[in-house]
Formats: sequence, structure tokens, C-alpha cells
Amino acid sequence: MPKLYPISKFTADSRKDDFIVCYEDKWSSKKYKIWKDFLTDTAKMRAFITAKPAEKWIVHINDYYYFLCTFIALLQCKKQVALTANISEEFIKEMRQPQDEFITDSAGQKNSFFVQEIIENSALPSDDEIRTTPAINADETKIHMFTSGSTGKPKDVLQRMTEFELDNEFVFSQWGDEFLKRKNVATVSQHHIYGFLFTIALPFAAGIPFRRTRIEFPNEFEKLDDEKYMIIAVPAFLKRTVESVDKLSMKEPFIFTSGGVLLPEVAKKTDEVFGFWPVEVYGSTETSGIAHRQSKNGLEWTPFANATISKNEDGCLNIKSPYIKDPAGFQTADLVDIHEDGRFILKGRIDSIVKIEEKRVSVTEVENRILQTGLVKDVCVVAMSDRRQYLAAALVFNKAGEEKFAGWKKFDINMFFHDFLMDYFENVVLPKKWRYLEELPVDLQGKKKKLEIQALFTKKEDGDKM
Repeated sequence: MPKLYPISKFTADSRKDDFIVCYEDKWSSKKYKIWKDFLTDTAKMRAFITAKPAEKWIVHINDYYYFLCTFIALLQCKKQVALTANISEEFIKEMRQPQDEFITDSAGQKNSFFVQEIIENSALPSDDEIRTTPAINADETKIHMFTSGSTGKPKDVLQRMTEFELDNEFVFSQWGDEFLKRKNVATVSQHHIYGFLFTIALPFAAGIPFRRTRIEFPNEFEKLDDEKYMIIAVPAFLKRTVESVDKLSMKEPFIFTSGGVLLPEVAKKTDEVFGFWPVEVYGSTETSGIAHRQSKNGLEWTPFANATISKNEDGCLNIKSPYIKDPAGFQTADLVDIHEDGRFILKGRIDSIVKIEEKRVSVTEVENRILQTGLVKDVCVVAMSDRRQYLAAALVFNKAGEEKFAGWKKFDINMFFHDFLMDYFENVVLPKKWRYLEELPVDLQGKKKKLEIQALFTKKEDGDKM
């Protein structure tokens, strides 16, 4: 196993100057950025950052290479880094303090610096500047992972490279051989913890070339038949791919997925299309990676060897690991059953338990029952409150569902699902409004956009009971 050179410990001599850091399009296109390019462009970014007084920089850079150079330069300059995948004007306004700077590669962003222009227009640094790698103290780094919860408001989770690099070291100890056999390619944003760890921090530390840009369309996989690839994906993108591609001729791909639920039927179809059953990683922005599974072996999650799990009095998962600074661990909102062998089953989130007419019901359970019809490939049940509280369901038919309900009136489709759910729930808690969509709105990580889904039910349609 080769030596790791993580972001906080590398030097200019960690790699040879002609070592390939990343590539464009596909590996055989031979459009590379090498180690000397990385050292040079990082030096350019340091010079630019040093000339600015800001202590905290908001970073949104889609190009993984530009992101790497900028992120490392900021840490070398002892700056705080705030990562965000949401660059809407209002979101940035809420997370930004007057003294903060915003750096991006997305044209048209207001009051921001454009990293590509900085790198392309800066003077060539001296050899001494290029060979200088200022020390990064992992314990003192401040990385703000901005996420948006159910309210859509920015939530700041402060992290350090210390925990990130421990996470990478453990993942590499488990799957390092698989990574080293392949070139990295991703469908995920590096502005979330999973994407950052698997597409930036780990490939850099292990010396694994990565593709500069995210795969955005399923048919892009069809070109990747020239080399073995490690695919870092989210469930929503895998689902899109297997629905639009029949078979890929990739060479021994390995697939990680996280950031959402991968239904077993989608995992099975992924195996049929790609030739690999995905490895799922369970974790969060607050906890990093905690457990893994391949659903062909069952729905139980196997905790990482360095994690200790337990169930609290609310029935939720408590996690202790080297990535969690609080010695008491982290209390999740995930309801759990823990088996005697230490594996566990997730049962939905405690905040998915809502009261309707004084009756407690799990929206996750309602979703699972709807999927149980065998006619639906995706569903989201949300709690609504206008005149009174009620549930509403948005769903997407699979092929069998499309065939069954072809020509049906919306009211009759509603009643089909109502009657099916009556076998499991009291009538008062059944969804009162239904929407049938081609796709559910999701973010780049594949997480359902609950606020957008709730907005679908603000106007009454035929068949609604409210």
C-alpha cells in the first residue's frame, strides 16, 4: 500500500513533477494537469489570497482541479473555508458576513472572484514560490460545511482536516486496492462532505488521478470504456442512469454511493447495467462515514471498525468515532434497530414521525407501503398544515404503474392507493392529496427537495380531499 500524502502533510517533493493529478473527458484523451501545474497554480492562488484581508472565504468551484488548488491555497494561508453547493443569491446573502470573500468558477455570480481568471492572468511565480508548501496544521483548520435543512436556511457545520483525513485513512485501509486499480470519476458535488472526501481529499492523498468535471448526463458513462474507473455517485444519478441506459461496457468499475437512499431494485439494476453492485456509505456532515453495505447481502448496515454505535432512549442511533469531537458521541435523528452482531437497520427519521389528528404516523412507513405496491419507483410523503394537518404524497410510476394506470382518471388512481393503504393505516392519517410526476425534484446529492414538493400541494386539484 503506497504512502498517503494528505492535504495537511504533502510537500512539493511528495510527487514527481510529471505525476498526473487529474484529467479531462476520459483518461485516454490525455488532457492532463500534472504535479508541477498543481504547485504552480496553488502558488498563484496563494499570492492572490494573501493580498486580500478576508479571513473567511466562501468557495463554490465546480472544476475539481480549480477547487483543489483554491482550497489548499486557502488552508496554506491559514484562512477559514466555507463550502456551499447552493449559490442562489439569497442563500449566499444569508451565509455571508460583510468581510467574507466569495470565490467561484460560475460566471455571473455577484460580488465574487473568478478562479479561472486569477490562475490564467496571474504572473508565473518564481521557482522558490512554486516549491514552497506552507505548513497546514490540520487541528487548526476551520472548514464550514454549509447545508440546508428542512427550512432551507443555511446550517453551518464546522469541521477540521484532522477528522477528514482520519476518515480518508480508514476508507483507504478498507478499499485502497480498489481505488489504486482505477481512475476517479464522480457524479457528486465536492461541496458536500461525501463528495469532498471521496473526490478531492482521498484521491489527492493517495495519488489517484481524478476527472476534473462531474459527470452530468448518464450517457457520459458510455465513453468511459478505455480504463478502469472508480465511480463516486449518488443514488438519484444511478437511478437516472439505469433508467436510460441498457448496458455499459465499462472495465471492472467499482461504485460508491451515499447522500440518500439507494433502493435495492435500483442497486440490482445498477449491477445489470454497470456490472457492479454499489457499496453504500452511511454518514452525515456531522459524523463523516459510519457504516457500509451492499444491499445484495441484506439491508443491514455494517459499522466501520472504528465506530461504536448504540440506541438512545428515543430509539435513535448514537455514534462515537474518531471523526466526532464530542466524547459523548453524536445523537442522530435516525430511528434504528441494532442486531446482536452489531449490524443495524435504519427505520426512518424521528422527525418523519408526525401527528395527524392526534395519531402518530411515520411518513417513511407510508412511503415504504406505497413502494410495496410494485407500481411506484419513487415517492415522497410530506406533512402539510393549512386549515389542519394532513399528509400529501408525490410519486413517480414505474413501467408497471404506467401501464396499469394508463387512461385512469386521477380520482380513481387516488382511490387505488387509498384503498391499498387502508390495510395498514387508519383512514385519518392517509394522504389527502396526491401528485403524479415524471421525476421528484432532488438536489445534486440526490436528496429530495421537500420545500418544492410541499409547494406542489398548495393549490387544489381534482381528486384532492382537502
